[in-house]
Amino acid sequence: MSDLKTSLYEAHVRHGGKMVPFAGWVMPIQYQGILDEARAVRTGCGLFDVSHMARGWFRGDRVLDYLSSLVPSDLGRLTDMSAMYTILTNPNGGVIDDIIIYRLSEPEYMVVFNAANREKDLAWFRQHGQGIDIDDRTLSTAMIAVQGPKAVETLAALGGTNLPDVPRFAAAETTIAGVRLLAGRTGYTGEDGFELICPADQADALWEALTQEGGVPCGLGARDLLRIEAGLHLYGHELSDEINPIEANLGWVVHRLEGYWGSKIIARIKAEGPIRKLMGIVMDDRAVPREGNEIWSDDQRIGTVSSGTFSPVLGKSIGMAFIATDYAKAGNRCEMRVRDRAFGASITTRRFLKDQ
Repeated sequence: MSDLKTSLYEAHVRHGGKMVPFAGWVMPIQYQGILDEARAVRTGCGLFDVSHMARGWFRGDRVLDYLSSLVPSDLGRLTDMSAMYTILTNPNGGVIDDIIIYRLSEPEYMVVFNAANREKDLAWFRQHGQGIDIDDRTLSTAMIAVQGPKAVETLAALGGTNLPDVPRFAAAETTIAGVRLLAGRTGYTGEDGFELICPADQADALWEALTQEGGVPCGLGARDLLRIEAGLHLYGHELSDEINPIEANLGWVVHRLEGYWGSKIIARIKAEGPIRKLMGIVMDDRAVPREGNEIWSDDQRIGTVSSGTFSPVLGKSIGMAFIATDYAKAGNRCEMRVRDRAFGASITTRRFLKDQ
C-alpha cells in the first residue's frame, strides 16, 4: 500500500520541502533547514502540516459516558469549545495513544490522535462504541499548526480577530484568509499558537496566505526538536502499550482511579510509586542522546534514553530517559554509554526551556 499524501503535498513541493515517508504518509522532513525552522518558531511564526494526524467526530446520546470509559481524565470538566489532553489506556495499564478531546457542542466531540495509531485507535473506539456515531474525517479535512510568539497576530491579520481572546486548550470557529475553519489553541512546540482544521480542498489556499503573511514552513525535523525542548511525549518513544502513565509523568491526566481500562493497575502504581520515571538529561558536550542509549551511574545501569536532540536554544545536547526511581532526581550526575564510550550528563526535569 502506497503512502498517503496530504492535501498540502503540492504546497510542500513548491516551497522546497524534502519529502519522506512517515507513519503511512509522505511528509516534509525539512525545508531550508531544521535549525532555521526551529528558530523561526521560537522567535516568530512557523507553519506545520499536521494533516496526517487522525481526526474523528463522535456523536451519540451517551457519548460522554462512552469516552469517559476509555480515558482516566474527568471529561465532565469540559465545556463547549474546550479541549483536554489525555490518554487511551489498555487493560494492562499501558497507553494505547495520547489524544486531545474537544467538546464541540454536547453531544458532539472531536478527537485528535496520532497518525501511526490511526487504524489501531479507530478499531479500539469502534470495538467499544456501540450506539456511537464515529466519523473519521482524516482524509476530508486538513490540519495546519501555526506556532510561535507571532502566531496569533499572524492569524488575526488574516481575519481571525476573535482568536487572541481564545484561552489555551479552547477552540473557536473563525475565518482565516476566506477559509471557514475550527481553531484550537493547542500545539506541540512549547510556544503559543493554534491548530487549524479546515476542508481539505481549501488547505492549499490557506497555507499560501499564511506564508505570505510571514509564516515559515517547517518540517517534521523541527517539530521533533521543538517538542523535545518542550519536554513533550512522542508515542513510540515516551509512550507505548507497555508504558504506564505514572512512570511517563502523566499522573496529572489521571483524575479518576476507576471506571476505565487498566484503572486498578494504574491506581496501584500511583499509590506505590513507579519503578522508573521519565526525566530529562543534559549532556556535558555535544554528544546527542539516541533512543536506546543506556544511562549509568558508576557501575549501575539506571535507565534508557527515549529521545534526544541538540538544542539550539540551550546550545547543548538534551534528551529524555526513563530513569530508575532511586536515581530520578534533578541534579544527579550520570553518564550515557555508547558502545565503549561514556559521555557525562546531568539528570534534570523535562522543563528544559523553563529551567534555562
